This record gives sequence, C-alpha cells and structure tokens, in this order.
Amino acid sequence: MSSLSYPTWASRAKRTAHLFFELVLRDFKAGFLGSYLSVVWAFLQPGITVLLLWFVFEVGFRAGPQGDRPFILWLLAGLIPWFFFSEAWAAATQSILGYRYLVKNIVFPLGILPLVKIGSSLIVHMFFLVVVVGILVAYRQHPGWALLQIPYYLAGSLVLLVGLSWLTSSLIVFIPDVGYMVATCIQFGFWFTPIMWNIGMVPARYVPWIALNPAYYLIDGYRRAFLYGGWFWERPMLTGYFWLVTLAIFFTGRIVFQKLRPHFADVI
Repeated sequence: MSSLSYPTWASRAKRTAHLFFELVLRDFKAGFLGSYLSVVWAFLQPGITVLLLWFVFEVGFRAGPQGDRPFILWLLAGLIPWFFFSEAWAAATQSILGYRYLVKNIVFPLGILPLVKIGSSLIVHMFFLVVVVGILVAYRQHPGWALLQIPYYLAGSLVLLVGLSWLTSSLIVFIPDVGYMVATCIQFGFWFTPIMWNIGMVPARYVPWIALNPAYYLIDGYRRAFLYGGWFWERPMLTGYFWLVTLAIFFTGRIVFQKLRPHFADVI
C-alpha cells in the first residue's frame, strides 16, 4: 500500500504546486489589467515612494548618513522588507473573500489562497532586492558575506506572513472588522518599527520593548545583511525569541484556518 500511496501523494503535490504558481502569476497580472503600463506599475509605485521619501528626508530635511552609510542605502534596507511584509499581509487577509468562486469547490486546497497573495508580492520584493544590491555597488558599498543571510531573513518573513495570513484571512470571513484591524496594525507597525528612524535614538530601557515586535528582527536583519555585517546566530536571545513567536503564530494561524475552513462556504 505504501508503494502505491507515494506516487499518489507526489502527483497531488505536483498538481498543487503547479496550481499555486499558475495562480501567483495570474494574480500578479490581474491587478494591472486594462492599464497601459500593466505590471510595470507593480515596480513603479514602490519605486516612486522610495524616491519621494529619499527626496524629503535627504534633500529636504538633509538627513545625514547613518553611521558610515549613505542615508538612502539605510532607508532602502529597511523599507524594502517592510513594503513586502505590509503589502503581502494586507492582500493575503482578503484572499478568501477575493476568491469566493473557489470557496465552494470542496476539492480546492483553500489553504494556498493566502500564499498566492504572498507569492505575488514576493515577485516585486525579489526585484527590489536586486535593485538594492545594484545601488550598493553604485555607491561602492560592496556587500560582504553577510549578504548571504538575506534568504534566511526572507524565510523568516514568509513563515511569519503565512501564519498571520492564515489567521486573518479566515477570521475576516466572519468578522469584517479584521480588515480594518490589519490596516491599523500595519500603520502602527510602520512607525513603531525602526524603519524611518534609528533605534539608537531610543533610550536603552525602551529597546527591549521595541524588540518584542517580530518585524524589528527582520528589518534589523536586512540592514545588517546589506550594510553592517554580523550574523544572526550572534544574537541568540533575539533569534530564539523571534522564532518562538513566529512559530506560535504560524501554528495558531494554521489551526484556526483548519477549524474555520468548513464554514467558509456557508458564510460567503
């Protein structure tokens, strides 16, 4: 029986993976149908935002270098992961409602729908990671070996996002206010996380409270990988805390999603 079940499981996984990638590409293109520039807007919009922020803070307010790094590099290293995290979470929260026509399909793996939104945002994120590396080289700030940690911090972002998205995408079906709660959390998180400001400005007694935010670990990790060096295992307490909280959110989100999934069709 086991020899027969393996090909069945493998073929099912292959079909699911094929369906996932097909939906990701379709979702990525769908948001720009009817526009002349099409998917170019996916890269143009965050790019314009970065340029505006750079102009306001570096040209307008004349923000100086952060340590020995140009301000624009410091800003980009924090903004790029936050753009990915916030846009993916907001989109994934609406995924079940956005694919109503699939909810009543009893054989469709609904659990991949939030992942589709995350995958769509990941395409833009990967593009901007390459852009940041190019800008680093242009500024003659050659990335060191610590840059190899980017896949690690990206994996941490994905695990956290999947857990949050399973949780909020299932709850919003029954509690519409969840969408507003997520938007508020994203807005609050942007200013509570040291993205536009340096954590060195904060009195030392408040830093542990800021570190309770899992996004802090990711933003700081991206900056270390791009600009300052240092490895994640050199901060064992913070690394252990991040993964403890992230895995707790991941499994909580999965359990809640599985419990509520049978009732999606009744509500939608």
